Amino acid sequence: MLLSKFLDPKNDFAFKRILGTEKHQDILIHFINDILGFEGANQIQTVQFLKAAQDPEIACKKQSLVDVLCTDQMGRQYIIEMQVVRTRGFEKRAQYYASKAYSRQLDRGEGYEYLKEVIFIAITDFVMFPDKVNYYSTHCLLDKETYSHDLKDFSFTFLELPKFTKTIDELNNLIEKWCYFFKHADETREADLAKIVGNDKVILDAYEALNRFGWSEIELNTYEQEDKRERDARAIIAQQVFEAETRIVEAEARGEARGEARGEARGEVKGKTEGKAETLDNTRIAIELIKQGLSLEEIVERTGITIDMLAFLRKHMVH
Repeated sequence: MLLSKFLDPKNDFAFKRILGTEKHQDILIHFINDILGFEGANQIQTVQFLKAAQDPEIACKKQSLVDVLCTDQMGRQYIIEMQVVRTRGFEKRAQYYASKAYSRQLDRGEGYEYLKEVIFIAITDFVMFPDKVNYYSTHCLLDKETYSHDLKDFSFTFLELPKFTKTIDELNNLIEKWCYFFKHADETREADLAKIVGNDKVILDAYEALNRFGWSEIELNTYEQEDKRERDARAIIAQQVFEAETRIVEAEARGEARGEARGEARGEVKGKTEGKAETLDNTRIAIELIKQGLSLEEIVERTGITIDMLAFLRKHMVH
């Protein structure tokens, strides 16, 4: 397998290098304007990077660290996060970080009227909102009756990469190009680059920032260490999920046996247990078929497992 020219922007070190450094602040400015649809006088012209680690007035309670924290010429603050591994309570964490950034704006003696908007942008390599079809969503505070937007200082925008399925030929705007970049940059061929970029030079700049041949040996080593850490974290989670499912099936099997002995709900319990056992067996079969190199479509036909679940298994399973 040929080594890709471009590194993976989902890697924590690479992500911060692209969007969190003075060297590439033009990419950050374009990214925010594109994702939030800022135009005209509302556009960001300049950014100032703020300290991403919030000072530990709360350190004894909870670590507070974000990937990118910056402010624009109007004082609006932006928190930008790349989240690769699904962690419990991530949506609450987003609100926590936004509220901390908001509350820390005021110096002693200043009035609340000086508080500026805080905008949280997250790119997730997992599905945040299973009940929503769209990969792009923005959340804000609205009046429940009139839907008027009176409280305007908080908004949360999420890009859910697993939901983004467009191919190179289907990319129509900058939001789609950014999503394609974050999802597929490390597998993009140089021959396809012109088609992806089109007239949008900032996308080319983002790709060039990921060109491994422009990175120092120390930077590449740091990137690889972070990549290993993320892979290990995913493998641990995948193993925990598999073990938890196994324990559930075994526990329900024991419950079924006791229920049959007492003659209680025999048919219903047996049906549910056999169904879960069948699902677990199919999951094991799917893992073996993935190892054998079969396509996801073939495995769906053989096991009945959804293609999203198969994609998750292929990405995270422990070999």
